[in-house]
Amino acid sequence: MLKKRIIPMLLLSQGRMVKGRQFEQFRDTGDPVSAARIYNAQNSDELFFLDIDTHREGGSFDILEATVKRVAAECFMPLTVGGGIDSVEKIQRLLLAGADKVAITTAAFEDPDLINRAAALFGRQCIVVGLDVKPSPTSSGSYTLYTHSGTQPSSRSLQDVVLDMTARGAGEFLVHAIDRDGMMNGYDLTVVTAVKGLTNRPLIVAGGAGTLMHLVDAFKEAQVDAVACASLFHFGDNNPIRARAYLMNQGIPLKRTK
Repeated sequence: MLKKRIIPMLLLSQGRMVKGRQFEQFRDTGDPVSAARIYNAQNSDELFFLDIDTHREGGSFDILEATVKRVAAECFMPLTVGGGIDSVEKIQRLLLAGADKVAITTAAFEDPDLINRAAALFGRQCIVVGLDVKPSPTSSGSYTLYTHSGTQPSSRSLQDVVLDMTARGAGEFLVHAIDRDGMMNGYDLTVVTAVKGLTNRPLIVAGGAGTLMHLVDAFKEAQVDAVACASLFHFGDNNPIRARAYLMNQGIPLKRTK
């Protein structure tokens, strides 16, 4: 049985951490290196960085690469990095900078063959495909996928993308509910359950964690493999240590303990 994971998720802008709501209204929340030290000391299973600038005017992949190098020097747990990754060359640069995995969202739609090439070159365990979703405004019970940091809707269906990316070699999926992001009102377990029924690859859920019980719900009800948490850990007194103890008391098998 695969152990479940707790993953702090940090958004980056110009080498700094930021946090917003529903992919908007971002504010500075500190230095990523300091955060990496703290989360490392708190026994986080992994760390997930998403750069929000690389699809925006003035965004720089070089800044992201430099930030990853700084963080990797202080981070002794697996590090996943996403944001503007649209080539094998960029994947290689991030892996050499210290990332263990990369998250690809927009390029998975614009250049699906990149997933094939990346999985063949680096192994599918390195490749996370991001699914940024919102409930469809026109069809009740369905979801619309978005690219470019949640700004552009895709015409492809959720089912089509998940099946296609699985066949191409995606090693894992990150399901990020845009409308829940930063709201702390719970994960969208409906969409995660739908994705779970389409692939045998591990699933990370993001967007909406506001209480430790939300993590329990994701593990028990949606059977996710990992929970990504941002606001839950950034604002308030919750942290990975407290989350781990709470989840273990709820019978959740976790990846690592000390």
